[in-house]
Amino acid sequence: MSPGSSDLTPALLPGTPCWIELATPDEAAARHFYAGLFGWRFQTSPDPATGRYTIASINVAAAGGMYQARAGQPQGWILHLAVHNTSTTAEWVEHLGGRRMLGPVDIPDRGSILHAVDPGGVPVVFWQPASSWEFSFGIPGTFTGADINTHDGAAADGFFCRLFNFTGEQIGMQNIDYAEWRLDQFPVLYRYVMGPEYEPTAPPHWMIYFEIDPTRGTDSVAAHAGTLGGTVVAPPFDTPFGRTAIIADPGGAPFSIIDRSKVVEGWGRAEVDDPYDD
Repeated sequence: MSPGSSDLTPALLPGTPCWIELATPDEAAARHFYAGLFGWRFQTSPDPATGRYTIASINVAAAGGMYQARAGQPQGWILHLAVHNTSTTAEWVEHLGGRRMLGPVDIPDRGSILHAVDPGGVPVVFWQPASSWEFSFGIPGTFTGADINTHDGAAADGFFCRLFNFTGEQIGMQNIDYAEWRLDQFPVLYRYVMGPEYEPTAPPHWMIYFEIDPTRGTDSVAAHAGTLGGTVVAPPFDTPFGRTAIIADPGGAPFSIIDRSKVVEGWGRAEVDDPYDD
């Protein structure tokens, strides 16, 4: 997961996370859950891509989006990555072995979007954001990082690192295939090859991390999620990035919460040679 910082969207380099959204089978239940857990407020408007789109905000700043998933659509949290031109990106997606699923589509006041999947089946949205677009991150209740969870690490590394000129470094311990992707030496995203804790049929997906206020703490927020209809998938545990827990919302979408004030120094991050380094 990427280190977070408290800010609104700066001038975005290609490959920088610029938005998150939830495709959910029950938008009303999702609203109730995230409002209770993070204090989000919501505003809904027509949308040419999904029919209707809801933007969540916290302290006036936009925190993410959600929409009611249609039958057969992928569900869960998905990350948007900034690009300079969605039309050019669409060509590169296909050149690198990915598949274009939707778009490019121009959305008033929001820019242009392109839905795609990488060669290993990971869904992603590429966004050419409008100059006025803002995205709050790294403060309590907002995005603070993301892992790409895949069965095919080589495919993900080859696709995203070539598309955005990321440099990759293995930081997994022992038999854990976990890589850090960097842009100008700054960690941007992380890639994890799903281990035996996942079923072989588990679909590739993004693990989105949300910042937790240290005064509440990961343990308290995880317990609160259970009272709101969510499920604690992995109880709170300590990591070098902070105290973390994995939650599933009432619609089954997994995400993680993290308290970055609870860092375990000197644990993990055993750096090894990148098995996919050309």
